[in-house]
Amino acid sequence: MKASDLFVKCLEEEGIEYVFGVPGEENADFIMSLERSTRIQFVLTRHEQGAAFMAEVYGRLTGNPAGCLGTLGPGASNLITGVADGNMDHAPMLVLTGQGSTNRLHKESHQVMDVVGMFEPVTKWAISIRSADTIPEIIRKAVRLARREKPGAVHIELPEDIAKHETDEVPIVPRRFSMSVPGPEIIDQAFELLQSAERPIILAGNGCIRKRASRYLRQFCDLTGVGVISTFMAKGCVDLDSDYYLYTVGMGAKDIPNLALDDADLVIALGFDMVEYHPMLWNQERDKHIIHADFEPGEIDQYFHPEVELIGDLASTLKQLCRKVEDVGGLTLDLRRQRSLRGEMSAELMVNADDKTKGTIRPQKAVWDARSVLGRDDILLSDVGAHKMWVARHYHCHEPNTCLIPNGYCSMGFALPGAIAASLVYPGKRILGIAGDGGFLMNVQEMETARRLNVDITMLVWDDSGYGLISWKQENEFHRQTDLSFGNPDWAMMAKSFGWHAHLCDQSADLEATLRTALEEKGPSLVVIPIDYRENAFLSQRLGEMSQPNA
Repeated sequence: MKASDLFVKCLEEEGIEYVFGVPGEENADFIMSLERSTRIQFVLTRHEQGAAFMAEVYGRLTGNPAGCLGTLGPGASNLITGVADGNMDHAPMLVLTGQGSTNRLHKESHQVMDVVGMFEPVTKWAISIRSADTIPEIIRKAVRLARREKPGAVHIELPEDIAKHETDEVPIVPRRFSMSVPGPEIIDQAFELLQSAERPIILAGNGCIRKRASRYLRQFCDLTGVGVISTFMAKGCVDLDSDYYLYTVGMGAKDIPNLALDDADLVIALGFDMVEYHPMLWNQERDKHIIHADFEPGEIDQYFHPEVELIGDLASTLKQLCRKVEDVGGLTLDLRRQRSLRGEMSAELMVNADDKTKGTIRPQKAVWDARSVLGRDDILLSDVGAHKMWVARHYHCHEPNTCLIPNGYCSMGFALPGAIAASLVYPGKRILGIAGDGGFLMNVQEMETARRLNVDITMLVWDDSGYGLISWKQENEFHRQTDLSFGNPDWAMMAKSFGWHAHLCDQSADLEATLRTALEEKGPSLVVIPIDYRENAFLSQRLGEMSQPNA
C-alpha cells in the first residue's frame, strides 16, 4: 500500500470526518488518496488560516479532531495562527502539512523550512514522518494526544517522497481509556473545606463544557445552591435561567460578578485555565481559600495556591461531591449576597434592550437582540474586538458550547470560518457569527467557501470603520488614540458579489426582525450595523466605579 493511502486509512479508522485546507504540490499524493475516501470530506478553503479555524470549531463542538491541511513553507505558516488559537483554547485538531523530499531537507532548498520546529510551541506534539511503516503508530498517538485532556493541536508532517513509499503496515484499531478519578481521601479533604465555608462560590472554566462535566455541575448546584461564575469560555455550563448562575468574569476590570468573588470565603475552581482570567484579578490579596478540580494540576502561580487539588475526570469528581452532599443532607450556606448580585447583573443586561435609536445601534441592544432570536441550542460565535467584550458580558447561554469565544490566543478572523464549521457539524441549528469590520475582513475570502458549501449561517458585522478595541484601550490608558481608522467596502455590493444575502440595518427598532429574516434565509446572509462605540467609555466608567473601595 502506498504511504499516503495508509495515512488516509488510519485517519478513517480514527473516525476523522473532515479535513479543511489548501492543497499544494508537496502534499499532492495525500490529496489524491484523500479524494478516494468515502468517509472523510475534504473542504477546500480560500486560506489556510480559515481552515485552521474551521478545524478548531469542529473540535470544540464535537470533542473529536478534524484536520487542517497546508503544504510546506507558506502553506504551513499560514496555518499557525488558527492552530495556536485552537491549541490554547483546548480544541482537539490535527495539523497536516506537506514537506519537501527528505533528500533536500538538510540544505537550502525551495520553500523548505523547519515546519516541525515552528509548530512545536503551539501544539501538544509535532512530528515528521520519516518512514512509511511508522504511520499507524504516529496517527494513533496523534489522535490520542489531541483528544486527551486537556485537548489540543497535534502536527504531522508528511514529506513528499515518504508519501510515495510502499508499506505493508495497516491501521491500528483505536482503544479508548477512562480518565483517572480522585481518591476518596482527597474528596473527603475537599468536602471538609466546603462544609466549613459559609459563602463558597464556583469559578467555572473551559473544562466545564467538555465531557460530562456540565451535567454533574448542574446537579451539584441544584443540591447546594452554590453560585456559579463562568469564564467567557464556560458559558452554558449551567443554564442562564438558574438562580445560582452569576454570569461571567474576564473583563480585566471589576464587574458585578467580581463582587460575589470578593465576598466568597471559598473559591471552587472547576476546569479553570489561568489564561481565561488571571487569579491576580480576583485573589489580589492572596487570601482566598481555593479548591482546584480539573483534569490536570493547576498552574503554579503566587495568586493561585489551592489547599486541595482534585485531579482527574472532572465529571466524576463532581459526581463524588454530589454524593457527599446527599449523604449529609445538604449544606448550611449564606447565599443571600450572591442572589442579590445576580439580580443586579440581570438588571444591568437589560439596559438599552428597548433602545429605539436611529442611525447607530448600541452594543447592548445588538447583543440583546442576538440572544432573543437564537434558541437555547443555537450557536453564536464571537470574533475578537470590542464587540467580544460586549458579547462576553451580555450574551449568556442555556447549554454548553452554544457561545464560542476565542479567549486564550484570542485571534481575530475566527468567526466567519468558525461559523462555516459549526453549520457543517449542526446543519439544523441557527448559526450566528458576530464580528467587527476589522476581524471580518481578515478572512473575508471564506465568504466564497460559505457560498460554495451553501451553509445556512448569518454574520452580523459591527461597523465602526476602525479597530475599536484598540481605540477603547488606548483611550482608557492614554486618554487619546492613534490613527486606527480605515475604509470599508460597499457591504451590499460585496455580499452580492459573493452570492450572499445582504441586510444593512441602522435602526435599533428593526434589528431583531432583520436578524430573524437573515437566520431564516437559505444560504449565507450578511447583516451589517453601524455600532455606537461611545458606549465603551460609559462601560469603562461603570467598571471603574466598581473597582473603587466601598463601591
